[in-house]
Amino acid sequence: MRSPFPAGAAVVMTVAALAACGSSADGNGPEAAGAQRPAASGPAVPGSTATTSTPPATPTAPAAPTAPAAEEPEVTAPDATAEGPKTPSDEITPATGTFTKKQKEYLEDRVPKGMDPAAVLQTGQETCDKLRYLVKVDRDTAVGAIATREISDAPAAVAGLCPQHQDLVDEAAYAYADGSHTGRTLRPGVYRSASPTTNCSWHIEGAGGKELASGTSDTGKSRRITIPESARTFTSTGCYAWLAEGAKG
Repeated sequence: MRSPFPAGAAVVMTVAALAACGSSADGNGPEAAGAQRPAASGPAVPGSTATTSTPPATPTAPAAPTAPAAEEPEVTAPDATAEGPKTPSDEITPATGTFTKKQKEYLEDRVPKGMDPAAVLQTGQETCDKLRYLVKVDRDTAVGAIATREISDAPAAVAGLCPQHQDLVDEAAYAYADGSHTGRTLRPGVYRSASPTTNCSWHIEGAGGKELASGTSDTGKSRRITIPESARTFTSTGCYAWLAEGAKG
């Protein structure tokens, strides 16, 4: 039996693993295109530890008060997902080297004006790295991370940079994240919880708010439920995500 991970643990483990790896194993990272990862900021250079004797300063009259300098507005980097003008595809080039055809297709209409395209590519490649790691650890957690939008850019990154993970995106499309689901979003079938917490609970209602099924679990282990065709509302808390079993449609 798969040992499920608690919700949120996937991110912590992913960050630790990616920090140890340092670069993508897919060979599509910014470095492969000639783009440089930003260097980490090092510690400030310490000043000299030697001291010299100086005569005491001569007392002077206090200076007249001056008006405080106006604060400069904080400048933030552009957001790759923000609306606004994008860099034309024929102008998307790295500082050095070239992008592959697949990388350029991924970057098309995705690079805001004034942003380094290598930075946008790096973000997408890091998403592929996260999925690659999570699949090795626990596939259900990888699908759940996409369904809950914990890895929000997975569909775009997978389509453009790591299509070998398309099955994860397809399965996540039929999953339910924690929350309340009603109407057309409900699909009857059997579902299993992915990475539930020890405070997992669910509630299924039919027409007129009639209770059809409910349950709780404090074990942290995966549970299975059936959403009937008569269901009108499905609510889940602390279960992270529910993945569909069997035929999907």
